[in-house]
Amino acid sequence: MIAVDLTGHCALVTGGTRGIGLASALQLSRAGAHVFVTHRWGSVAEADLVGIFCEAGAQPPVIFEADVARDEDTDRLLERIGEQHDSVDFFISNAGLARRTTGLAEYDKRSLFTTLEYSTWPMIEYSRRMEARFGRYPRHIIGVSSDGPDNFYTGYDFVAASKALHELFARYMSQHLFEGGTRVNVLRFGTVATQSFEQFFGTEFFDYLTASGIPPAMVLEAEECGQAVLALCSGLLNAMNGQVLCIDKGLSLRGNLMMDYLQSRQATPHTPIPGDATR
Repeated sequence: MIAVDLTGHCALVTGGTRGIGLASALQLSRAGAHVFVTHRWGSVAEADLVGIFCEAGAQPPVIFEADVARDEDTDRLLERIGEQHDSVDFFISNAGLARRTTGLAEYDKRSLFTTLEYSTWPMIEYSRRMEARFGRYPRHIIGVSSDGPDNFYTGYDFVAASKALHELFARYMSQHLFEGGTRVNVLRFGTVATQSFEQFFGTEFFDYLTASGIPPAMVLEAEECGQAVLALCSGLLNAMNGQVLCIDKGLSLRGNLMMDYLQSRQATPHTPIPGDATR
């Protein structure tokens, strides 16, 4: 295995207190980076989070409560980072929020704008404010996406829209920032066993996969997502820029299993479909 040493570098992971964000923060910290993670709405017990890092042999992160859609929160965060670092080297744009919809009648323009404000725009605005505060953009900007833009999932309309735009802007940012040495890429993760996933799609999906003959090992673990983030930050893949990388162990080749699952749930009268959630 190639050892990755990020000692002395600063990493920022939005939504970094659970799921893919937490796994990314853990991997970066174990590689030596000084990690800052953000959360919002009381989504973390800080003592528990510190315990997770200590148990993994990683330096605990700086935990900062910040709403990614509030510029004043972003500025406070960057001022805090500036107390210890002269720049952010790795920015992982992971936080997101979206309304769940069950049909066209529930489409609402304000809800769409809110989804984009929380799930698409932070990658752009955080990057610009980092340049304004530190005089340069991060060396690596990584957006976290899903396979929603290419698949139909019940209730996933607004999430898919935000992810599609997230990926588009990442591609354009990669061209605007290339000459300054910044690399911008997106990791499009498939099915990942996380709390957010279960909130949105229900808790029985993984049992459904097993019953369908899908090997459990084909389902991504959050830790593996964090390893993919670390690989992009390692410097070993700097020839890669403006790319949307699909990480799903080939599960998507088995068909639209999520849609089959959701249709089976809807056919069961007493099985509820979850409400609003993040992913």
